[in-house]
Amino acid sequence: MLFIGFCLLCVLCWPLALLALILAPLVWLLSLPFRLLGLAVGAIFSLIGALLLLPARLIERLGRG
Repeated sequence: MLFIGFCLLCVLCWPLALLALILAPLVWLLSLPFRLLGLAVGAIFSLIGALLLLPARLIERLGRG
């Protein structure tokens, strides 16, 4: 779908398509720190959730045992 959109843009306005082709890697490089930050924040929230649910999981496991 992205390739078809690029081909359509290339046919309609090739300078804009060339600019998009040049700027795409730069935008990807600029977004990398934000992706890593999102990954770290997601991991921290998962850790906090696991720590908060740990007592309930222990009680459940002791109840079955």
